[in-house]
Amino acid sequence: MFDIKWIRENPDDFDKGLARRQLDPQSSALIALDKQRRDAETQAQELQASRNKLSKEIGNAKARGEDAADIIAEVSRSKEAQAEAEEQARLLTEQLTDALSVIPNLPLDSVPDGDNESDNREERTWGDIPSFDFVPREHFDLGEALGLMDFDTAAKMSGARFVLLTGALARMERALAAFMLDLHTNEHDLTEVNPPALVRDTALYNTGQLPKFGEDLFKTEDGLWMIPTAEVPLTNIVAGEIVDEATLPRRYAAMTWCFRSEAGSSGKDTRGMIRQHQFTKVEMVSIVKPENSEDELERMTGCAEEVLKRLGLPYRVVTLCTGDLGFGARRTFDIEVWLPGQNRYREISSCSNCGDFQARRMKARFRPEGEKGTQFVHTLNGSGLAVGRTLVAVLENYQCADGSIVVPEALRPYMGGLEVISADA
Repeated sequence: MFDIKWIRENPDDFDKGLARRQLDPQSSALIALDKQRRDAETQAQELQASRNKLSKEIGNAKARGEDAADIIAEVSRSKEAQAEAEEQARLLTEQLTDALSVIPNLPLDSVPDGDNESDNREERTWGDIPSFDFVPREHFDLGEALGLMDFDTAAKMSGARFVLLTGALARMERALAAFMLDLHTNEHDLTEVNPPALVRDTALYNTGQLPKFGEDLFKTEDGLWMIPTAEVPLTNIVAGEIVDEATLPRRYAAMTWCFRSEAGSSGKDTRGMIRQHQFTKVEMVSIVKPENSEDELERMTGCAEEVLKRLGLPYRVVTLCTGDLGFGARRTFDIEVWLPGQNRYREISSCSNCGDFQARRMKARFRPEGEKGTQFVHTLNGSGLAVGRTLVAVLENYQCADGSIVVPEALRPYMGGLEVISADA
């Protein structure tokens, strides 16, 4: 959400930012709508002041023994006009808020211009891409051959884009989530949270999923929404709050199921666990002071990278271009893990700095020490990591010619010491 005052004062910068998002200029229309709103508010205030003056005249007329009927009638007309002006101001305020709520965040200068993911800028790579003396298989072929990954049974119960994991693979998914949370809480100074998986409209509006992306969400009959990511409840911890500066930064981590309708993804990743309606993810959220948010983005990305390093999974980090940037982000690093079965990198984490974009929507502020006024906090979010996709990466990178899977050393304590997953285990 944007401050209309800032748009009034910086219309060219606002429109230039939108142009980088491949959007048409909007400052003129927004400023005109805001002027109508402010004019209506001014009219209501002037009518109130006029009525106050007339009310005094009524008292004076009565004190002089004069007929005040005409003045009383004028007061009545003024009251009706004020109510109309106030209602007009309210409607215009709603229109302005609705217009601002669907405009994405503006990219930072450091974000490269581009149309789509092919224009993203590679920042660094880590690890050696594995070589095999056999043709590596994709995770679904491996999992089904092991008898531990069942899409058909899941489809009978729930439809497409669901999976049933059993035995060692079910345990590995649980082990991965526990490993990630232990790393983030013990070494990365994040506080573990177990948040609700159902939220109200306001929570999704605050983080930018509503109103624009409602079609990608699942909604219950009683009006609650199933979370698409733990970013939603974790960020909303500070919604409507004025937090103590001394408590910043706040860093949270949560493992939750996430639910997405995958609207618009027809034909994409129809097989396997890459794109599902229900998936497990460890999410990180940071609430920081404005001057620290860019450093925090680097820190958060490093936390996510460390998970892959400990698991020995090769990856690369890319900066998203303007055409691939998410709605609420002003800068994003994607971490892409190498999948031998697909012979390419695939996204496993997005770490984004949202600046004060979400904070303005949810009115989350802090009061700097020694100052009377408040400032909006900056919010950041990132996957640390998508657990299902990490499972996919382990299967494909640690596969053997006979279809068995070597368990990464970092996971073995979470797997009861199991070193290899095989069909006859």
